[in-house]
Amino acid sequence: MTILIFFGVLFVLILVHEWGHFIVAKKTGMRVDEFGIGFPPKLFGIKKGETEYTINALPIGGFVRIYGENAQDAADDSLSGEDVSKSFTSKSKWAQAAVLIAGVTMNVLFAWLLFVIVFLVGVPTVVEEAEATAAASLVVTSVLPDSPAEDAGIPVGAEIRSYIAGAEGEKLTPTAFRSFTSEQNSAPMALTYEAGGSLTTIVVTPETGLISDNAALPALGVSLALVETIRKPVPTAILEATSATYEALVAITKGLGSLLVDIAQNDADLSQVAGPIGIVGLVGDAAEFGFTSLLMFTAVISLNLAVINLLPFPALDGGRLVLVGVEAVLRRPINPVWVSRLNVVGFGLLLLLMLAVTYSDIAKLLK
Repeated sequence: MTILIFFGVLFVLILVHEWGHFIVAKKTGMRVDEFGIGFPPKLFGIKKGETEYTINALPIGGFVRIYGENAQDAADDSLSGEDVSKSFTSKSKWAQAAVLIAGVTMNVLFAWLLFVIVFLVGVPTVVEEAEATAAASLVVTSVLPDSPAEDAGIPVGAEIRSYIAGAEGEKLTPTAFRSFTSEQNSAPMALTYEAGGSLTTIVVTPETGLISDNAALPALGVSLALVETIRKPVPTAILEATSATYEALVAITKGLGSLLVDIAQNDADLSQVAGPIGIVGLVGDAAEFGFTSLLMFTAVISLNLAVINLLPFPALDGGRLVLVGVEAVLRRPINPVWVSRLNVVGFGLLLLLMLAVTYSDIAKLLK
């Protein structure tokens, strides 16, 4: 199920990004030959007007193929003047830049829209016990490794519904739960929790030695918090979504910048970076916490894609944007052969980085 959710998120984000390129190319009079989801080989396609919409075998990306994205295409003698006028390279530099930046812009706008929806629907928020209402839920926020809770299979994000040890359980608060388990003197207790839409009841025995500042107290090895869904009115949701989008963009940009500096200094810690395999796990974790958590995670991934695509690196939108800027300054096109070579080198380096991050993901899983 987690894999399906991951590919669903990936599909939506790619669709949003490529639709940005597509719609601006159309609006500026460019001819779009293909709108593809996934990378070739092609599975099937539907031709509508001058554009073919295709589904391809490798579900790891997507693309919009605009006629004349390089000067070599536009120089094809077999094309009429009208066709050449619809090419990417025949349009103004402003139009070319607008097409290149449109994908990134759509990723940012999509993330902002997701944040708005989340704030309107309601954000699961940790609240203090004194401020909690009857609607608050007692939620597992972390599970200690090699603890009774981990051995019993209690997942992060589970909602504690009841706990009994030969008598009725106490109030559903973190303080009451800690007091209850510490008073059991390592006696078994029945615990009922909800996760993934289903209730599970287990018998688990608290153990001593788990609490660092009081090793004598029995505990299960879980951290708990009261979580309440807080909804915002429309104006507040819009303002907070704008603020969340801006803050996330700044944080992602700073983090990526630090990573690139570390890579340049050969001091990068790729264990702190999630590749495709790591993101699959993160998507699953977000989904466990509920639909709004998954939406927020999707928004953050969308912003990450926006920042990464704006890097002035060959084969990325940012790199192509730099080339358009250079051509505008030089007032002449760059040799398409060199552009092609730059893109191939850039794409190869990106693949190497992806392989390195994937290797790191696998190493973490094996550990």
